[in-house]
Amino acid sequence: MTELTPKDVLERFQKAKERRGVWESHWQECYDFALPHRSGFFSGITPGEKRADKLFDGTAPDAVDQLAASMLAHLTPPWARWFGLTAGPEVQEDALQDLNKELDKAAQTLQTHFERSNFSIEMHQCYLDLVTVGSACLLFEEAAPGQPSAFRFTAVPLSQVMMEEGVSGMLTDTFRRSEMSFEHLRARFPESKLPADMENRTDRDKDEKLTVIEAVIENQTRFEYMAVLEHGYSTLAEPTLLRRGSFAHSPFIGFRWLKAPGESYGRSPVMKALPDIKTANKVVELALKNASIAVTGIWQADDDGVLNPATIKLVPGTIIPKAVGSAGLTPLQSPGSFDLSQVVLEELRKRIRHSLLADKLGATENKQMTATEVLERSAEMARILGATYGRLQAELLTPLVVRAIAVLNRRGELDNLHVDGRYIDLQYKSPLARQQTRKEAQDILAWIQSLGSLGPQAMDLIDPLKTARFLAKAYGVPGEILKSEAEMQASTEAKTADLPAGMDMGQITKAAQGLMENPQQMQDMMKELSNATQQ
Repeated sequence: MTELTPKDVLERFQKAKERRGVWESHWQECYDFALPHRSGFFSGITPGEKRADKLFDGTAPDAVDQLAASMLAHLTPPWARWFGLTAGPEVQEDALQDLNKELDKAAQTLQTHFERSNFSIEMHQCYLDLVTVGSACLLFEEAAPGQPSAFRFTAVPLSQVMMEEGVSGMLTDTFRRSEMSFEHLRARFPESKLPADMENRTDRDKDEKLTVIEAVIENQTRFEYMAVLEHGYSTLAEPTLLRRGSFAHSPFIGFRWLKAPGESYGRSPVMKALPDIKTANKVVELALKNASIAVTGIWQADDDGVLNPATIKLVPGTIIPKAVGSAGLTPLQSPGSFDLSQVVLEELRKRIRHSLLADKLGATENKQMTATEVLERSAEMARILGATYGRLQAELLTPLVVRAIAVLNRRGELDNLHVDGRYIDLQYKSPLARQQTRKEAQDILAWIQSLGSLGPQAMDLIDPLKTARFLAKAYGVPGEILKSEAEMQASTEAKTADLPAGMDMGQITKAAQGLMENPQQMQDMMKELSNATQQ
């Protein structure tokens, strides 16, 4: 790949923007009916203005909020560690325990930085975009030295970002168009050399916004970064370069709910439910109009020079004059009622909540569920979100942790760790991931229980210690509370040293089994022991 120039970046940005244009009207419609407070694509948004004037039914926005909150709780919970580092399959057995303890400490360091950053706040905004329009973008930057956390996150609105698939099928090439003031531009790119006419301006308006294009483009094993000043650019001159660099891992993390073959952007559950959402919104609008007619009524009157219909206000306590002997103001009967709207609306709302998984992931009406009901609900949740979770694991969770490790490696807080799947592997510990792992552990426990009916020879097939360690890993037990192989061996030797001289553990076990088979001999021995104690 040849070296990119600022002009190349702007040309690729314009092409990416044109390809995204076919999605914008669809996204705007989804935002209008399901997430009205999100910024639009076709008109400027004034902060604090009303954005739900055309929305009459709140079922879809409520379901979107619940689904986004459920995604945050089940994938990246703020109150628990949702990932871990573990030794890979090529680590030697004697070094396994020590390496796992070191990796647990490294994972705790990562979790501490995530908790002290703004990760949960910005991640929730990304989940709202993901549920509404099917695509989202998270900017993962390294914070300045001295900050509480080494991480800084920004949920980039889709109105600012254009994403394209790379060779791997991931959203690797990203273009962001943002506007900033001159002071903000100078603070963010202090090393940049601006044009002389822009630098020496004295009549600068503080509200003037300058347009900046940031591009991250995959180049074999690295990602090339370039920031270009689009403001004032013309095709006759070379645009102003603000910054150039490269990353081992892209700071823009783009991810999707699901995608159709041949498309770069994702599709969302709101898109699937959009016909029902628009219909429910129209039904509520018509029902409200019908209610206003039912309250105020439709009236007719003769304009006889005394009664002027244009000046009549139908409010309680109003006295309407009329001529003697005239009909006055008479009500006009409505041709029908709209009572059927409640039946239609209830069915529409039910389908909307089902499409947005509010009936599966939301709060249940039965607060006191049995343990079996909890397991069944968790299994159903894992089944519904299985495909989506697999995509989010590849496009969001893995790049997120890998870039976090790279940032802390550069800062010297980690000892040059690299997740390669051979010596160091990434382990997911979110509630949804644990549900899938526990299902495997439950199958193993059921198999062990069935072996018990086959006799002792079948049970000898199992190594109890290895089974216990596997189950501990499956249930997310911290490695520091488990004994190492050396500690297990020392404990066994200490117990053997306490045995009577000339007897080992096998002989004592055999003697105990003989006493259990001869109850009379055990009673005689207990009686002799009692007499000896009294003497």
